[in-house]
Amino acid sequence: MRPGEVACTADPDVLPTATGRLGVGTAFGTFGELLQGVLPDADRDFLVTFPMAQWATATFWPSSELARVRVFPQHKRKSARLAATMMELFGLPGGGVLELGGGLAEGKGYASSSADLVATARAVGDAFGRTLSERTIESLLRRIEPSDGVMYDGIVAFHHREVRLRERIGVLPPLTVVAHDEGGAVDTVRFNRIPKPFDEADKREYARLLAALTAAVRAGDLPAVGEVTTRSAVLNGKLRPRRHFDVLHRLCREVDGYGLVIAHSGTALGVLLDRDDPERAAKIDHVRAACVALPGTVTVHRSLGTGELAG
Repeated sequence: MRPGEVACTADPDVLPTATGRLGVGTAFGTFGELLQGVLPDADRDFLVTFPMAQWATATFWPSSELARVRVFPQHKRKSARLAATMMELFGLPGGGVLELGGGLAEGKGYASSSADLVATARAVGDAFGRTLSERTIESLLRRIEPSDGVMYDGIVAFHHREVRLRERIGVLPPLTVVAHDEGGAVDTVRFNRIPKPFDEADKREYARLLAALTAAVRAGDLPAVGEVTTRSAVLNGKLRPRRHFDVLHRLCREVDGYGLVIAHSGTALGVLLDRDDPERAAKIDHVRAACVALPGTVTVHRSLGTGELAG
């Protein structure tokens, strides 16, 4: 399904007569983060987004016949809460039917919850002819839960626990990630409540890594980007060790990848490759074959690059 396309799976018998137009919204997901940690300035948690060509989609049918927002799938209660909050804040009558799709896997570190919320905000706004700024969406999500910065186009540094932009960084050319998913799922909200085991030296290193990554992205220096993402994956082992880290690290070297990239609060760890590498297909096959003996699955992802992120 392409971004912007939403398949209706809700039962037509529960759809009320619409009193506003059908609203549509989308938001990209991520492959974990390029960097995530804690900074020495007031111990502020932060992450750097890594936008991927995978999306959450939302449609919203507003109706004065409904007293509340109904959501499909029904477990997407946070998105329903956001839609209801927006209706109340904007003084809009009634409720509506919210449907979410797009296929972002949950609990893997792909920003699925944040993308659902951003897509929801855009769909509700669209239903009433309102274009919401990134700052407005950010402030709305702040009322719901800690969130990734997927309301902002491009790569950004973001204080996810505060739901607040730190800095816009830039855009990289499209890259390929060959990922091993160890299985299971991670509750991001619970994960964010875990005390971080990083000492002052770690925090100073995170500040240096953020500065290095910012410079590397703006210069288009992909090997330097990979150095930072790999180091971030190593440091994250203090918080959530990965059983097969050494295997993926070895494979990255064998295929001359730029580095490892990790879903810090998820289950996936990937090898970062140049999408235009003439040997890319062979390198993907090499990683796949080597991971056959590991529990879990292997997937291939593409990051969003220049010219793909506007709107």
